[in-house]
Amino acid sequence: MGYYEFKEADALEFARASGIQTKKRGDELQFIRCPYCNGGRNGDKGTFSINLTNGQFKCLRSSCSVSGNMLTLAAEFPWFNLGSDVEAYYKTGRQKKFRHFKKMQPVKPKPAAITYLESRKITAATAEKYQITVQTKHENVLVFPFLDEKGTLQFVKYRKTDFNPAVDKGKEWCEANCKPILFGMYQCNLENKTLVLTEGQLDSLSVTEAGIENAVSVPNGKNGFTWVPYCWDWLQNFDTLIVFGDCENGVITLLDDMQRRFRGTVKVVRQQDYKGCKDANEILKKYGREAVRKAVEQAEAIPIQQVKQLSDVKAVDLFSLPKIPTGIESLDRVLSGGIYLGQTVILTGKRGEGKSTLGSQILANALNEGGTVFAYSGELPDYFFKRWIDFQIAGKHNVIDRAGPAGTVNYFIPKEKVNKISEWYRDRAYLFDNQSTEDDELGDLLEIMEKAVQQYGVQLLLLDNLMTALDVGMSVDLYRAQSKFVDKLVKIAKRQQVAVILVVHPRKNSFGADDNDSVSGSADITNKVDVVMTYKRGKELPENERILAVSKNRLTGKLAAGEKALTLYYDEASKRISDNTGDFTRCYGWEADKDGFMSVTEEQIKQMEIPFE
Repeated sequence: MGYYEFKEADALEFARASGIQTKKRGDELQFIRCPYCNGGRNGDKGTFSINLTNGQFKCLRSSCSVSGNMLTLAAEFPWFNLGSDVEAYYKTGRQKKFRHFKKMQPVKPKPAAITYLESRKITAATAEKYQITVQTKHENVLVFPFLDEKGTLQFVKYRKTDFNPAVDKGKEWCEANCKPILFGMYQCNLENKTLVLTEGQLDSLSVTEAGIENAVSVPNGKNGFTWVPYCWDWLQNFDTLIVFGDCENGVITLLDDMQRRFRGTVKVVRQQDYKGCKDANEILKKYGREAVRKAVEQAEAIPIQQVKQLSDVKAVDLFSLPKIPTGIESLDRVLSGGIYLGQTVILTGKRGEGKSTLGSQILANALNEGGTVFAYSGELPDYFFKRWIDFQIAGKHNVIDRAGPAGTVNYFIPKEKVNKISEWYRDRAYLFDNQSTEDDELGDLLEIMEKAVQQYGVQLLLLDNLMTALDVGMSVDLYRAQSKFVDKLVKIAKRQQVAVILVVHPRKNSFGADDNDSVSGSADITNKVDVVMTYKRGKELPENERILAVSKNRLTGKLAAGEKALTLYYDEASKRISDNTGDFTRCYGWEADKDGFMSVTEEQIKQMEIPFE
């Protein structure tokens, strides 16, 4: 795609996404205020407008005078996009660069491919429709081309037709550095608003054989959802999603994740319609096309789970639930391994004593564990937040000191290492752009946060802090607003199965306490959350020591308050916080080579001459 063609709907979508009031005047869409300079609060309303014939915009305030087009808005406001194709073409600097294939000519399946597929009850006509063939030099390797909705080859997957687990390393694999998309997108009929999602390519082909339109399959199995951001806009074409995953031990794969991610109606193939088979292809082979067709047609909508029988609730070992380690061993022991997915944690502490630093330290450790994180910082500019967490990820051994004015010390990380760190967490670390909003727009924060969880697979969120996140005016009951916000936040955490850390200021004159009542605001917000922690320096402690108290722990009841509070240490150079000073020079994953080995060994670190010690 080499150009963008303006549509009036794009201007209207920008207005909707921004939350700013607008009105049409002739060929102009006027905004009550400018999304760049926020002009409009002092009586100069309507200075910003978008031309509805060409998409050009401009702010008439002389102190702003910003101008551009819809592509400019898409580039500068991360909550607004013009669709995946436009994003991929015009925002290559923000997105991962994937491999580009030559334009694919129609492929006629080779006899070996047809022979194998027919053994799976898939006809030559279906093989030709989906352009499935085998490798030229290896006729036992089936080739599945993944074409996007425009017919462009984006992803290639292979399957060994004579797979032998005793000899072969793997049955399926794909080309490196391909954009992950759904198999069968190009063959879908967008007039039909129902989409069928399967786990394997042979399963989607089996659904097609049964005469069902719009059967697609995921590229990387039941646990791989890397395709979602790149198919997000395309998915919006459908009102109903039928999940026809593999039936494993009474559980249908793909279902739980798609219930959370898909906006429309989600249906699932009934377990009895699997007829004891694992997947759609096995049903096709054993029972024929009619059985597959009926399985899809008889799929049932997922009921709203507001009431259930207690006997139907699965008994779960609480300590085996998925969790995110904080990286601080003594804290993880108290929390039984870390922050559990679905939990909301309140982190409080006196202003300036480092509670935000502790929050970003936990984010840094989650990134090092391979997680995906999201942060909202209502008080820090984006570049400051990035600088702080980059220091924590870099570690003390990568920080260089430099003498500053009046005997001070300045710290910095070499540029090449900052760049390496940024690439390491690309597509895994997201930040709410608080510079593009006003206080009266932050009511959308929870909605944007949940969209980020759905679209990017975020597992841990940091909201710093409650007061800046609230959308309240002077006439609104502040305590009621706090309670309502935290209640919604807790529900999102449980609904999306993510961990949330919410930073809250303490009550005035309560800085010596470390119980739940020391948290500022509505008295019931600590009742709603799962964990309450207080982080402080302590007047009698050495400069680098800190205290962390855990005064609520709903999961196990294990606490660390009063004399049992945890002792932590803070390193000024790396901004790291730990109960073990050796962690200040611990290597994070960005320092690993292609084989996963760290480029800096512990022995080398011990021998380093670190100038700021």
